[in-house]
Amino acid sequence: MRTATTSPTPRPAMRPLPRQMATFAVVGVVNTGTYYGLYLLFLMRLPYLFAHVLAFLLSMTGSFFLNARFTYRTRPTWRKFLLFPLTNATNFVITTAGVYVIVGVLHAGSRFAPLLASAAAIPVTFVVSRWVMLPRVAEGEAG
Repeated sequence: MRTATTSPTPRPAMRPLPRQMATFAVVGVVNTGTYYGLYLLFLMRLPYLFAHVLAFLLSMTGSFFLNARFTYRTRPTWRKFLLFPLTNATNFVITTAGVYVIVGVLHAGSRFAPLLASAAAIPVTFVVSRWVMLPRVAEGEAG
């Protein structure tokens, strides 16, 4: 009979990178739908700005747990939870810059600029999210 002291608990296998990226994208779609649904729900009782902030915070919290469980298969921690908003900040900066470039520099239409800029932000946001969510391997353990 094995005891907990004779063998460490095996960690769940990490998903291959392309699978992580696809799952990250699906979680993003779910997160966007959750945000919008909550926004519309809260809008029935709250001013639009409060509805937006509350829906954003709740959907970001949901996104954290969905990404921890399904995208990265990692245990949620307070450290990861507190760093997770960096992914949203990264997304905001890149999409804002993208919208400016598409509309202000390239003089393309503004209607689809946010969608194009968001698509461009996904890979960078994924990298930041992965950095936050996955444990670092100590130098002595790498290799």
